[in-house]
Order: sequence, then structure tokens, then C-alpha cells
Amino acid sequence: MKRVTTLFNPKKALSLLLLLWLGLPCMVAAAPEDAIRATDDAGHVITLPRNAQRIISLAPSITELLYAAGAGDKIVGAVAHSDFPPQARKLPVVGSYEQLDYERILSLKPDLVIAWPSGNGAPAIARLQELRMTIYQNETKALEDISRALRNLGLLAGTSEQADQTAREFELRLRVLQKVYAQRKPVRVFYQIWNQPLYTVNGQHFISKVIELCGGENVFAGLPAVAPVVGLEAVIEANPQAIIASGMHDQRPTWLDDWRKWNMLAAVKNRDIYHLNADLINRPTPRILQAADEMCRILEQVRSRQSKGGA
Repeated sequence: MKRVTTLFNPKKALSLLLLLWLGLPCMVAAAPEDAIRATDDAGHVITLPRNAQRIISLAPSITELLYAAGAGDKIVGAVAHSDFPPQARKLPVVGSYEQLDYERILSLKPDLVIAWPSGNGAPAIARLQELRMTIYQNETKALEDISRALRNLGLLAGTSEQADQTAREFELRLRVLQKVYAQRKPVRVFYQIWNQPLYTVNGQHFISKVIELCGGENVFAGLPAVAPVVGLEAVIEANPQAIIASGMHDQRPTWLDDWRKWNMLAAVKNRDIYHLNADLINRPTPRILQAADEMCRILEQVRSRQSKGGA
């Protein structure tokens, strides 16, 4: 009987061990049960092998949302004017929301970038995708989107407990305002973002949702553009009962006084011209309900004047 001898080949054995050792992490990372998934506001499913540890924010409102979701200590870079909470001012700056510093972003080695599509723009997001960044697109269209964003950011960052708590508190406050003001008498509102050109918002903008929450009617809700430019004649024809504006931060814009010369407007005749803190009303974060409280108080004043015989 012929004896068969199997020779041990150390090189082949070592190669096999290396393949097994190198292949194991890949198999674990690809396992569905280990992946973290969230659907962003563009309808894309974002998949991470583990919770994000190095996050870049491309809008001041997104920076604020991340802190509210408990993920502030995972932000490694943010755009200019990311100033709330105060510690956000110390973050490395990666350009402005409309002019990103791609070299700076790359150098920070993020494992997740949170983008603002309508502010950053499609070309910027496409460029980030070319650079093989993992991007979550955040675009608030309704107040309810804020709590959804909080939960998704918490999920991706591994801070769901705080994110869920913040979201629940926001939803509770929102329901209270909805219940209180749902049946209030409508007030026609012109919301002014800027004076030259004369910018406003249409009914799809989240600021218009705040107006509706308080029982107001945006006089330019039906325009097709989300942030349209309107003419003086259009405002006069709409004859709003209240003119409300935001300027820079909490400062009352001086151009708001220009309306006083147009005393044919109901809002001017009854002195119903107001301003709101831009950092609260212009940023879709939990703090927007502070602006909503003020908006609702303003519209209640307008209703009170109407009941006493105002225009």
C-alpha cells in the first residue's frame, strides 16, 4: 500500500490565516444587524457601520439641532454663524453655508456630513458626494419635521435617549399651541424677510407654518417660490392686518419703519408692525417655538384691536 505524505506549507498556511483575519471585520461591518440606518429629507437611506463620531454641520440651524440631540461633542466642524449654544462658536469653521471650504472639510475626516440642500445648493452636495462623504440632507418644511430630525440625528450619533426626550418636549409644546390657537379668528399677515429686495415667504416655508399655527393667514402663501420677491404694490393690494419682520439676530430692522408712510394699510393704520428675533424664527430648531409664542401673542393683540373696531 502506497503511503501518501502531505507536506506542511507555512506560506500557504500564513496566507490563509491572513485572509481569514482580514476578511472577518469586513463580514462583521456588512452585517445588517450592526448597521445604523436613517432616511433623510431627500428620501435617501443613510447607512453607517457604527455611530458617527466625527460630524460636520453645514448650517447654523443644523449645528443647533445636533446639540439639541445630544451630539454636540461629536461635531468637528461647522459653517460660519453657528453660534448657539455658545460653545458652538468654538468649533472649527468650514466656510459659510453657501461657500464651503472643501479642503478644510476633508482635513477634518468626518464620518458624517449634515447638509442643508436649499442653502448649500445641489452643486455643493454633488461635490461632497464626489469626495465620498456620507451625507444626511436636512430640509425642514413643517414644524413636525424638527422632531423627526432630532430623532434621526440622535440615532446616527448614538444619542437617541437625549434626542428622543428633546423631540417629545418639542412635540408637547407644539400640540399645546395648536390646541390653543386652532380656532382663533384669522389675521392677514405679511412676513418680511428683507427690504431690498422685498423678500417674503410662501405657504410652503416653515415660517408660514408658524403663522398658521397662531391662526394667521400668510397673504403671499399662494406664490410658487418658497422665498419670493414681491413688489410694494402687491403688499398694498393684499392689505395685511399685521406686518412682521426679522432682521439681523434680535435687532429691530430700521427699514421696518418705512411702512409708516403707507397709512392706507390696515397694519400701519392700527400700528400693527412688529419684529421677531431672526435667530429664533429663521432657524428650524426647537427654539422656533419661542418665536411661535411671540408670534401668537402678536396676533392676539391684532385680534384685540379688531374687536374694538380696528380695520
